[in-house]
Amino acid sequence: MPVEITWWGHATATVADSGVRVLTDPLFAQRLAHLRRRRGALPPPEAALADVALVSHLHADHLHLRSLARLPPGTLLLVPRGAARAVPGLRRLVTDYGLRVTEVAPGDEVRVGEVLVRAVRAAHDGRRLPYGPHRSPALGYVVRGEARTYFAGDTGLFEEMAAEVGPCDVALLPVGGWGPYLGSGHLDASRAAQAAARLAPRSAVPVHYGTYWPLGMDAIRPHEFHAPGEEFVRHAARLAPEVTVHRLGHGESVRPEAAR
Repeated sequence: MPVEITWWGHATATVADSGVRVLTDPLFAQRLAHLRRRRGALPPPEAALADVALVSHLHADHLHLRSLARLPPGTLLLVPRGAARAVPGLRRLVTDYGLRVTEVAPGDEVRVGEVLVRAVRAAHDGRRLPYGPHRSPALGYVVRGEARTYFAGDTGLFEEMAAEVGPCDVALLPVGGWGPYLGSGHLDASRAAQAAARLAPRSAVPVHYGTYWPLGMDAIRPHEFHAPGEEFVRHAARLAPEVTVHRLGHGESVRPEAAR
């Protein structure tokens, strides 16, 4: 059965491969602090069904405790090493909600059924802001089953990206953000296309754009909310023409070309 990717919005996606459901950075909130979901309905209850959930880093739009509490008891949760110390609420997910939490660092591998999940480095600030000094690495993940799917989390370009990720068939790449400006440690549409050129997957799916936007900022650089997906398609056609880009709507799925 080929891999199937479903994008639920922001950095949240389901990767279904070899009978295993892998959920990335679950975020099922209508509002988060100053952010409001501006596009796409909230994911349906079945979006929370997963065998394993991957958390790329500790920022609240990627490690969202209320969303994680919606996962079924017994779900395995992979988080960056040091996360339990930095985010004490993770312990309640174990004691009150029956999740299983495993901390990982770049290079660590965890087998879940017929897939192998490998943590890889990301060039991003991994702290739980604004709470305290505790640091945890920001991560990406490679899910290897019938296909090799790279979930980049939040990251900037870095020289060793292709070598650390290795061969991949599908790349889930962040192409935007949740505000009018992207700081260091992020990919915009152009840099994400450069990442696609370096990684050379068969397929790429743009994520982390067009979902959440700060309250009261509708008139400030609104193209940064609406345009990154289309811009990624355009830049990838120029920089990585061999990569097939699947620009999904919220809740849409695709079965990319089979693994090499």
